[in-house]
Amino acid sequence: QVQVQESGGDSVQAGGSLKLACALSGHPVNPVCVIWFRHVSGTEREEVARIRKDGSTNYADSVKGRFTISQDNAKNIVYLQMTNLKPEDTAMYHCANDPRVRCSVDDGLPPWNNWGRGTQVTVSS
Repeated sequence: QVQVQESGGDSVQAGGSLKLACALSGHPVNPVCVIWFRHVSGTEREEVARIRKDGSTNYADSVKGRFTISQDNAKNIVYLQMTNLKPEDTAMYHCANDPRVRCSVDDGLPPWNNWGRGTQVTVSS
């Protein structure tokens, strides 16, 4: 079972930037698919970005051009660089390791036991 731990959340002004980190540990740690998603209480979870072992990525339309997902395979860390932040980006951001080989956006999020606890991002206007 791979464990994930998010960090980097903070409170920023609109237009600002943040870089979130998702550290993966456990065995085996050769993630094939890592997903960042966000959640605001009372609303549905929204997948923000995902990255595959081959480096290919997908982004939600709401963050395209502003967020960048990347991975440091040597350190087993997946980053989410967020720029030009907007108040509507305010949410708890979670990282998830998806053990399913296909890693398709159509498959949605993996089971909850693959999620981290999250890191809070608050954007004020």
